[in-house]
Amino acid sequence: MTTPVTPAAIEAVGVVKAFPGVLANDHVDFDVRPGEVHALLGENGAGKSTLMNILAGLYQPDDGQVRIDGEPVTFRSPRDAIAHGVGMVHQHFALVPSQTVAENVMLGMEQPRFRLDLRRAETEIEAIAGDVGLRVDPRARIWQLSVGEQQRVEILKMLYRGARILIMDEPTAVLAPQEAEELFVTLRTMTTAGRSVVFISHKLGEVLAIADRITVMRAGKVTAADVDPAGATRADLARLMVGRPVLEALERVAVEPGRVVLSVEAVSASNDRGLPALRDVSLEVHAGEIVGIAAVAGNGQAELAEAITGLRPCSGRISVDGHEVANRPADVAIKAGVGHVPEDRAGVGSAPNLSITDNVIMKRYRQRPISSGWFMDDRASRSMADRLTAAYVVGAPPTWGRQGR
Repeated sequence: MTTPVTPAAIEAVGVVKAFPGVLANDHVDFDVRPGEVHALLGENGAGKSTLMNILAGLYQPDDGQVRIDGEPVTFRSPRDAIAHGVGMVHQHFALVPSQTVAENVMLGMEQPRFRLDLRRAETEIEAIAGDVGLRVDPRARIWQLSVGEQQRVEILKMLYRGARILIMDEPTAVLAPQEAEELFVTLRTMTTAGRSVVFISHKLGEVLAIADRITVMRAGKVTAADVDPAGATRADLARLMVGRPVLEALERVAVEPGRVVLSVEAVSASNDRGLPALRDVSLEVHAGEIVGIAAVAGNGQAELAEAITGLRPCSGRISVDGHEVANRPADVAIKAGVGHVPEDRAGVGSAPNLSITDNVIMKRYRQRPISSGWFMDDRASRSMADRLTAAYVVGAPPTWGRQGR
């Protein structure tokens, strides 16, 4: 039986938050009632994560107010927020890979101060995990877990600290459909016990399936509040998100596949635990086609991508346009035209402590016009970053350069 908790309500009133060149939140009102799943919708850059970072104590508002059960509160840090029962599971996790699940859950807690009884902590964590239906081994090390399992650890961190209001930032972005369904069961178990959940997403079908109420943001403002999912459609929500009607389906035109551009022949590889992840995998990708690989997390799809891009040793053959890339340095695959967007975009796909400019040129810094011999051209680097941020509508000021993040 799920242990009940004391419900709590939270609201943001007239919240304003600006960054250089970007007004992220423009007098935003938002509230979460006890025991509900409140979905917050919006495109990338709509201001959703900024608002939630304010409620979670990471940012302080430039104007406006945060209230818990009707009383004004000031959060100077996430520690202040969790002390009031507000915890946030970020899209990009903050876990120590070399430590166990239990050690990560306990990290940063004030108690115990001198001696950690790890066995007792593991037992308590197992009990909480079982209470809400989260399957995770408290003795496993983080680097041995799939991304979906790591997300469960982040949830456990908040529940162990007594979170009554749980903010989930794009929780299904890293999950397979089956894992997303398991997460929804967990969220419903938590709300039944009295907790509240803020569900940040841009996946319309999932929002309609899980939410009790929906708020939509666009360009830093709330465009719709208290939307009843029972009376809303995907088309309605998409229009509120982008400000115009959106086609829900694209017309697909049959095309004749071209030459083989990627060939994988009898590839085998082990995962990070030393267990077999790929067993004699073979496939071909032709020019002009999209090949989908479907699997529940932990079934080898990540290892396959890493083997193709030179990040994981393997047996067998992998060639791109006839050039062998298996067991070669990663820059061989890059020069062959292979791009890789990993599931862990913050930890593997980018360098969060570097600027947008530095991230953009990371795979091109040896090439003109970015470099000439031993020297790099800062002006050309910033020009490329500005051009790409404009083309792909990235919410950042012009010439963000090396000083920004």
